[in-house]
Amino acid sequence: MTRDFSRDHRWLSINTATVRAQWPLDRIIDECAARGIRAISPWRDQVAQVGIGRVAERLRATGVELSGYCRGGMFPASTPEGRRAALDDNRRAIDDAKTLAAPCLVLVVGGLPGASNGKPEHKDIAAARRDVHDGIAATLEHARAAGMPLAIEPLHPMYAADRACINTLEQALDLCDALDPRRSGSLGVAVDVYHVWWDPKLEAQIARAGRDRLLAFHVCDWLVPTRDLLNDRGMMGDGVIDLRKIRGWVEAAGYDGYSEVEIFSSLDWWQRPGGVVLDTCIARHRSAV
Repeated sequence: MTRDFSRDHRWLSINTATVRAQWPLDRIIDECAARGIRAISPWRDQVAQVGIGRVAERLRATGVELSGYCRGGMFPASTPEGRRAALDDNRRAIDDAKTLAAPCLVLVVGGLPGASNGKPEHKDIAAARRDVHDGIAATLEHARAAGMPLAIEPLHPMYAADRACINTLEQALDLCDALDPRRSGSLGVAVDVYHVWWDPKLEAQIARAGRDRLLAFHVCDWLVPTRDLLNDRGMMGDGVIDLRKIRGWVEAAGYDGYSEVEIFSSLDWWQRPGGVVLDTCIARHRSAV
């Protein structure tokens, strides 16, 4: 049975990108705590800006916990040195996630090398996907030793070149099955509705994932029209995603964790006061999610 979110917001988490334009991370933690928001998912650059020690202190002081940590990944490279650098960076991300007691490290796996800088070094997306496979395989040992599950996040196909060449939940689960066939709990997926709502196989693939692969659930909305494909995500209820149906599928598969609001919105929500954004997230979590 789908949980009733209408009475409280105890299962609301805030991905800290949602108010990154308004506040530094330590302020975000305090503002969430003041509103009874029990969890956040911070980004590594925001942690680095404030300092991991300060972030850990504020989490302890407020009792706010993590629903995930953003992000590892970005595995493809055109040189051995580039691949080694990516692995080193992912090990650091795992260690930081462990320090902050995150339940998982979210992986945005990367696309064509150089494409995120506007200069793709090749056009072989199959090679990029092999790099992703090999990179996750090489990272799993460190993740298992640290007790830090890795959550592969498939991104919408519009990001295949520059951000993630894993674009459907089916692809992500195929990787999980290949690299963790025993379902050890060390490898799973992050289901972000913005990226997967359109997929005709979504319900079946969520069921395939099951409780042990569903590590994170992200919500926002898809606006029509979308004015910027990266930074014009909608507040829940303002777009065309059937959020409650998808949450029902996720919960039917056994997921009982946080619904994490992740909104990149340079044209709207990043221009509003942070308190207004958080209060709206609370209201829409109750009414639309």
